[in-house]
Amino acid sequence: MPKKYISIQEYIDDFPKEVALILEEIRQLIKDIDKSLEEVISYNIPAFKKKKVVVYFAAYEKHIGFYALPSGNETFKKELSNYKTGKGSIQFPLNQPIPFHLIRQIVLFRLDEINNSKKK
Repeated sequence: MPKKYISIQEYIDDFPKEVALILEEIRQLIKDIDKSLEEVISYNIPAFKKKKVVVYFAAYEKHIGFYALPSGNETFKKELSNYKTGKGSIQFPLNQPIPFHLIRQIVLFRLDEINNSKKK
């Protein structure tokens, strides 16, 4: 039975140092964008939410999974063309530089999308 995580820090601490550093950098990048975001574990992986989940992220053997929901993937289709993607998932290979600038753009987009959906 897989371990059930209760915090993002506990999740990050379970990975080798080089992967943990990437996860922590993603975590810090997201926190720096909006300090009011809540850190949660959802589907047993890290997520940030502001009423709704903004993004999820996770580590795997060969990649970092980043989940911006379908809207994030659709909006950044061109920028994501070099990565394996699914309907709402993105795989950033661990043997390539992680595109932190792109992660930042996607998080900003998702926050804008969530904030604007409240106004409708």
